[in-house]
Amino acid sequence: MFRYLPFLLVLALWIYAFIDCLNTPEEEVRGLPKVVWVIIILLFGEVLIGPIAWLVAGKNRRPAPAGGSTPSQWHSNHRTEFVAPDDNPEFLKSLKEENKKDEALLKDWEADLRRREEELRRKERGEAAEDS
Repeated sequence: MFRYLPFLLVLALWIYAFIDCLNTPEEEVRGLPKVVWVIIILLFGEVLIGPIAWLVAGKNRRPAPAGGSTPSQWHSNHRTEFVAPDDNPEFLKSLKEENKKDEALLKDWEADLRRREEELRRKERGEAAEDS
């Protein structure tokens, strides 16, 4: 297993440098045209000269933007403070609104049930009166 590790590391560096070169805008490439850098990386990748040359001399390295260059850096700079649901006024307000809707629905159902029970009682009284 360990005898393949150097080969895998070289291959990983080779692939990383190749993809990095392809994804780098032409304005950020130093020294040579981008196409020449790709050829150098591919031809001299096995001996690590091409990928290392690209990483050291081929690309302009600029400082990261203020907001962070990766999503994780951006999120770490723009954190919001967590508020528990029972301390969040908006959440509590939404619960009160839902509770009011549920109470109104329950009252409608109870009124409908009373109306139906009353209709059944009338029918039963009418049938009982007809039978006598």
